[in-house]
Amino acid sequence: MTTASALRLEEITPANFDAATGLRVRPEQEYAVAPVMKSLAEAYVHPSGVAWPRLIVDGDRPVGFLMAFFGIDWRADGTLFRSGLWRLNIAAGEQGRGYGRFAVDSVAAEIRRRGGKELYVTWHRGPHGPEGFYLGLGFRTTGEESEGEVVGVLDLP
Repeated sequence: MTTASALRLEEITPANFDAATGLRVRPEQEYAVAPVMKSLAEAYVHPSGVAWPRLIVDGDRPVGFLMAFFGIDWRADGTLFRSGLWRLNIAAGEQGRGYGRFAVDSVAAEIRRRGGKELYVTWHRGPHGPEGFYLGLGFRTTGEESEGEVVGVLDLP
């Protein structure tokens, strides 16, 4: 990974659409995360502001894709109830270089900026799944499942 200043998130635009949809995780991980194209389709059909798809770029190189979600439910006092990381795809040849941590940190910062105090994520269990990654970042399981996936949460200070 290059310096943190070279890392950034970009909105998905016609200029980077092909780069985003061309990203592939390792073949043994495909069961655990939907392709970028499906994520972009889901972002399109959800109400404006719920889905937050972004390309992860290192210098001039696309290295991953994330999609966050904001305000799936609202508390009675108007604060965000569930916001978090919906999808995370780090390109097969780019894994293990800190891009996933950058993605989680970026989503956490955006949730904080919007007034949230927790970052939710779901994952598939399995030998090549991301459970160790998320637990290593401090997520804890909630005991819930969503569509057969483990639900984890990270408290945001």
